[in-house]
Amino acid sequence: GIRASSTCNLIFDDCVIPKENLLGKNGDGFKIAMTTLDSGRIGIAGQALGIAQASLDCALDYAQKRLVFGKQLTQMQAIQMKLADMEMRLQAARFLTWKAAALKSSGQPFTKFAAMAKLSASECATFNAHQAIQILGGMGYVSDMPAERHYRDARITEIYEGTSEIQRLVIAGNLIKEHSATNA
Repeated sequence: GIRASSTCNLIFDDCVIPKENLLGKNGDGFKIAMTTLDSGRIGIAGQALGIAQASLDCALDYAQKRLVFGKQLTQMQAIQMKLADMEMRLQAARFLTWKAAALKSSGQPFTKFAAMAKLSASECATFNAHQAIQILGGMGYVSDMPAERHYRDARITEIYEGTSEIQRLVIAGNLIKEHSATNA
């Protein structure tokens, strides 16, 4: 997945950073990193939405052209159910992503919505990529078909900028904090 990304390990052994190169205040590194992650999560949600949409488009294109027993795959109820689930999850994730971006743009707190957008969109990308392969059947594994690449690309979106489990912890932590503040 994401073969265009040059992902690698960076190791700094005995590396000394001069004080004048300190970013932010001493001890604020974690806070700065978390703020950066919040913004990045919206970007990852956007990437995941693209993968989810491309997976749906690929499945629809194939299902409209493929004939089985003289019928298009799109005329089969089981395929229609898969397509409906793919579209529903995609639109829900898209609205969460728009909400997170709108909150960030307006200067409001957006941590919870960024985590919800990233979680929803990344899980949608994986779901849609899987469903596309199911709809394409054996053709889904052919490297000439885009579904195979979407399947590989989708998985990483559930990992970077915090795993799905981390997103759930961020969401729950913010939810509990909000509830405690309104019921104090």
